[in-house]
Amino acid sequence: MKNFRTLIIFIALSLSFKIFAIEANQKVENFRLNDSLGNSHELFYYSDQEALVFLVQGNGCPFARNASIRFHELERLYSKNKVKFFMLNSNLQDTRENIAEEADLFDYKLPILMDKTQLIGESLEITRTGEVFVINPKTWKVAYTGALDDRLTYENQKEEASVHFLKDALDEILAGSKVSLATTESLGCLINFPEQREKEKHASISYSEEIAPILIDNCTSCHRKGGLGPWAMTDYTMVKGFSLMMREVLRTKRMPPWHADPSIGHFSNDRSLSTDQMKTLVHWIESGSPRGEGKDPLLDAEISESVWSNESELGPPDYVIEIPTTDIPATGVVDYKYHFVKNKIGKDIWVGASEIIPGDKAVLHHVITSFGELNVKGKRKGRLNFRTMKGLRGYAPGINSNPFPDNSGIFLPGDVTFEFQVHYTPVGRKTVDSSKMGIWVLDEAPEHEIFSNTMINSRIKIPAGAKNHQEFDTMTVKRDSLLYSVLPHAHYRGKAMEVSVIYPNGEEEILLSVPNYDFNWQTSYDFKEPVFIPKGSKLKQINWWDNSKANLANPDPTVDVYWGDQSFEEMLFGAYMMRNLKEGEVEAIRTSKDYSASLDN
Repeated sequence: MKNFRTLIIFIALSLSFKIFAIEANQKVENFRLNDSLGNSHELFYYSDQEALVFLVQGNGCPFARNASIRFHELERLYSKNKVKFFMLNSNLQDTRENIAEEADLFDYKLPILMDKTQLIGESLEITRTGEVFVINPKTWKVAYTGALDDRLTYENQKEEASVHFLKDALDEILAGSKVSLATTESLGCLINFPEQREKEKHASISYSEEIAPILIDNCTSCHRKGGLGPWAMTDYTMVKGFSLMMREVLRTKRMPPWHADPSIGHFSNDRSLSTDQMKTLVHWIESGSPRGEGKDPLLDAEISESVWSNESELGPPDYVIEIPTTDIPATGVVDYKYHFVKNKIGKDIWVGASEIIPGDKAVLHHVITSFGELNVKGKRKGRLNFRTMKGLRGYAPGINSNPFPDNSGIFLPGDVTFEFQVHYTPVGRKTVDSSKMGIWVLDEAPEHEIFSNTMINSRIKIPAGAKNHQEFDTMTVKRDSLLYSVLPHAHYRGKAMEVSVIYPNGEEEILLSVPNYDFNWQTSYDFKEPVFIPKGSKLKQINWWDNSKANLANPDPTVDVYWGDQSFEEMLFGAYMMRNLKEGEVEAIRTSKDYSASLDN
């Protein structure tokens, strides 16, 4: 009788929970995750592979550790057959640091994708570490899921496996056959996905009090009338209509447009969402985007519709410089335009902020703004003289136009000429671009003068078909300086960037890592606290490019690519906003608690 009651209780408990498990033939949606080394991986990028194989990893799990040995053996065996192997960590308790320690201790050589939000593990419905699954990129369906082989059980471990589930599945996929045994029982340590059984709670997430505030704080600066976003978040109906698209761009990290590695550096203009915000948005969308009770905050939100982003803080610009209009064809390549405009302000001023407003943001890719004296002879006749040339903020999606930091500004003489280098990309319709630049003037000379240093390596060569080609450049800093922001740049083939400082004693510190570079967003990464760069240090920038056909933005994967202005060419370029330090400032920094004595020469 006692055993019967126990059985009834067990059945009741079993029926009270949905059993989650990844299933064969399950469709897998696209996602992007960073690995434990800081590299970025998008699932659909690997569409040129025959199979994608995943081992669910978790620190401390003996099954995952044991299975990893054979998993690596299979990777060495099948990698030549265009089969790509990964490990996936969705554990709540694991961090990038301890995952790296586990990988070093157990000699994991494969990318370990980190699912910090658990949103990808939830969508795949994985249950245990040690589990393996195979995705067929031709269909984006799960071809096999379960155990790697029959060598391991909870009680015993055989010396050799007698049945090789994963290997057999891969052989059948490579032979073009259907996997005969698509599902087996997976063994390993259960993963805690607490949100999986909170569907009722997710359905009660408040649009009014939780969702709309996230959107107002993080999205409406672009998704507004006249903004950069393709649609405006005007009310609940608009948000609900685009909600599934929102989930897709969140999972693939296309939105919000922030591409820096979150574990390196702190930036004042960080547009990324927190883990909790990501989970709240996705779980609300997966619950059907319920309206719920309360007012619609988007209807009452004070979303700026000003032409100038600085207007609410600084008022309208003191001067507006019109950039000559340009006719843009519907198709083809538009050569870079160089517009020269004489400064008609009529006096010397200190610029506290500047901003360029695109006439047609659909076709205007970027503007680089310089000023100085014109050459009257030589090869650069009619262009700015390099010796007098300085810069103001330009334009590209992602560049901010905030006032210059730290009581600083740029001195603009009254007798110079502006040079606007303008790049257009036709979008299928004829148009006319009439862009303009606003200038805000400081009432008096600032305490500091700010300037931009540029990193340029014009000797780059990116071989045809190369998936991960690397080049770098360095720049010696000749005076003690503060570094405020970095804007690393490449074109369509750009894949990743890293910026570091090599101190005079040889120690190197990474300041910025961009593992997921997106040419559509030219972001200036503004440090929360400016970085002290002692004189004699070297700033180093590394760019990686993907010149293969797997890069869907690649204009032509069959050609070697060199430096050039056009987007189908390439660049290793960086803009570094800095200022020189005065002697008293240097001494204060060198003696501060925040400055490492080991870097002080």
